[in-house]
Amino acid sequence: MTQLVLDPCCGGRMMWFNRDDQRALFGDIRSEKHTLCDGRAFNITPDLNMDFRAMPFSDESFRLVCFDPPHLRHAGRESWLRAKYGILSDDWQDDLRRGFAECFRVLKPEGVLIFKWNEIQIPTRQILELTPHKPLFGHPSGKRADTHWITFMKGQS
Repeated sequence: MTQLVLDPCCGGRMMWFNRDDQRALFGDIRSEKHTLCDGRAFNITPDLNMDFRAMPFSDESFRLVCFDPPHLRHAGRESWLRAKYGILSDDWQDDLRRGFAECFRVLKPEGVLIFKWNEIQIPTRQILELTPHKPLFGHPSGKRADTHWITFMKGQS
């Protein structure tokens, strides 16, 4: 089956209803196994180890990309937050700028990008400044409305 959806930062696939959905290609720079503080296993097992800043796909390969990059600048080296969500590098602005560019590059014309961001450490407005693409709509969620789901649509080529 040809995958129509790309998740280039899949982590533990926490947002997926079906973590083995065959329509999606799950990528991540990490392949790791963790035991969380409550004893549960938390595994990052991508279909493909890849870097969202330089994806190994042809232009216009996917109809949908869900981009949920690390959102933390600071987290303890052994913390469950770091294990679950990863951590941004010191060059996080350039990393995310390149990530957005890559997501739009691999999207087909009129393809959809779903972007998820938690602004607990970096405000969403700062992140949206890293791409020239303008979102269609979005919604804050969570107990403190810190997580934002934002939808973009690529233009026609």
